[in-house]
Parts: sequence; C-alpha cells; structure tokens
Amino acid sequence: MNTSKFFLPGWVIGEFVGTFLLVFFGCGCVAAATLLGAQVGVFQVAIVWGLGIALAIHLTGSLSGAHLNPAVTMALAAWGGFPWRRCPGYIAAQLLGAFTASAVLYIIYAGSLTAFESAHGIIRGTSGSEASAMIFGEYFPNPGGRPLPTIGPAIITQPAAFFAEVVGTAVLVFAILGVTDERNKMKAGGLAPLVIGLTITLLISLLGPLTMACFNPARDFAPRLFSALAGWGSVPFTANGLGWLTVYIIAPLVGGQLGGWLYVQFLKPAYARATG
Repeated sequence: MNTSKFFLPGWVIGEFVGTFLLVFFGCGCVAAATLLGAQVGVFQVAIVWGLGIALAIHLTGSLSGAHLNPAVTMALAAWGGFPWRRCPGYIAAQLLGAFTASAVLYIIYAGSLTAFESAHGIIRGTSGSEASAMIFGEYFPNPGGRPLPTIGPAIITQPAAFFAEVVGTAVLVFAILGVTDERNKMKAGGLAPLVIGLTITLLISLLGPLTMACFNPARDFAPRLFSALAGWGSVPFTANGLGWLTVYIIAPLVGGQLGGWLYVQFLKPAYARATG
C-alpha cells in the first residue's frame, strides 16, 4: 500500500520550535513576575530567559543551527556564509513560533491578566494598559507592571534605548560567533547553548531595567502583534511612539550586523592566527 506523508524540513521545525520555547519560557517568566510576583528582581527573570534559550538551542541546533532571531540570521548571512535566500523562510518560522507561544501564554494567564488589570484599574486597550501588555511586547523604560506615565521623568530616551539595543545585540552576536568558531581553542562545544544562554542572562541583567532587553525582532514583534489582536489595540504600537520599530526591530538588526563585523575584524583573524 502506497502512502504519502508530508514532512516539514528540519530547519522549519527547528526555528519554529526553538523560537516557540524562547518566547514561552521568556515571556512566560515575565508574565509570572508581573502578574503573580513569582520572581523577585531582574536576575531571576534573566536566568529563566537564559536557561530557556539554552534549552531551545540544545534541542534545535542540529536541525536549523538554532538562529531563533532575525538579527542572528541576518548577521550570519552577512558575515557567516549563511545563504541569503534562506533568510525569509527562517524569519517566517521564527515569527510564527513566537506568535504561537504568545497565544499559548495568553490562554494560560488569561485569568491572571484579568485579575491583575482589575486590581490595578487597568482598562485593556487604553493608555496605560502597557502595564499588562508588557508580558508580550517590550517597552522603554521597563514598565515593571505600571503605566508608563506613572514612572515619572524619562529613565531612558528613545535614542538611548536604540543605542542600548544596538550594543546589546552586537555583544550577543559577537559572543555567538566567537563561542561557535571551530578555531577557538576554548570552543564551548556541547556547552555552547549554556554559554549563549548565560550571555543573554548577563545582558538582560544589565539592560532589562531600561529597555526590557529585546535583541530579537521576532521575540518582540510577534508577541506585540498578538497583544494588539488580543485586546490591547493600538497601545503596543503607540505607547513608545515609533520606538516599537526603531528600538525593537531596527536596532537589533543594526546591532547584529555590528556584532558580526566586529567578530570578522577582530576575533576571526585572531583565532586563525592562533591556530595557524
């Protein structure tokens, strides 16, 4: 008997599943901390993000290389020999994985969201409801479960937030390329996912209080879009003006290119000399 089965390419599964896990653990931790006070301090949120990313990379690295981030995919295309023609498919899988994780988290935390908004007088979809929308998309300064207007004088301006996200993403991509370089005598090997996850933990600990530490356009845009469709309306795209675009999409893409360029200019030739 002849039967045909439909199989998705491994890279599609890898990028979808990996980004799903990244958002599920990361945004899930933000939801638990914001809505239920489950974590205390930025480090506890950061370490969950880091370990979640380490798990996602470990599970999907052999399938797709575990990019899980358009900024990483674009940096690898520009500086690491990854085929440009495969970028759209990778990014689409990343966005779909992040969006699906957002929907799953919304179902899980629906009751907690309603209770949180009721307790704090938040009307979803109106100004100030970024206090609850922050469990999906990101805002600057970090709302910490409060409406942005109540935080007081600007802790960080939009240009400074842009710069922070550029630097953070550059450091992340620089570290990823260095950790995985075959010529690096200290190459982490099987520990690479953990090292990359801990890099994320360090960056979130440093920049999370300011910008919520994005470094990943798929992680921000897909959950942000989901929140807009789930009742927050225009708030996710207006609370920071055009910051959703400049700080959380353009800045990580710029930072990824900067990190790749720095790696090619400094680490890559240095590793080659050290092994030559």
